Amino acid sequence: MNKIRTGGHLALTWVQDLGLLVIAIATVIALGIEIATMIELKRVALADLLLMFIYLEVLAMVSIYLDSGKLPVRMPLYIAIVALARYLILDMKNLDTWRMLGVAGAALVVAVAVLVIRYGHTRFPYEKGGDS
Repeated sequence: MNKIRTGGHLALTWVQDLGLLVIAIATVIALGIEIATMIELKRVALADLLLMFIYLEVLAMVSIYLDSGKLPVRMPLYIAIVALARYLILDMKNLDTWRMLGVAGAALVVAVAVLVIRYGHTRFPYEKGGDS
């Protein structure tokens, strides 16, 4: 039974690593397409920079996971905040008041969640050597 568990764990680790490699390659390709589009249009907009920032955050998240084997919950939350900010910037003219307040409120809720998680990690840190 232990060989099955070890083999299954090894197989899942390979699948995870392959999935992370696919995510990283797709992100680099998307980043390259975005850069090529900016060069073709000969202009850089704030929305382009925010999108590139999201791509870099995804790459950082993949890198952190490959280095440590752990994914900090805050990383996807940072990406969500930037994505919500980008949505507000791009569609501000098309948003009605309530939708704009809803998106801004969602960004605020995610930011508060980051603060709560960060406070929890500093106030109640993981024990060394324990499962985290």
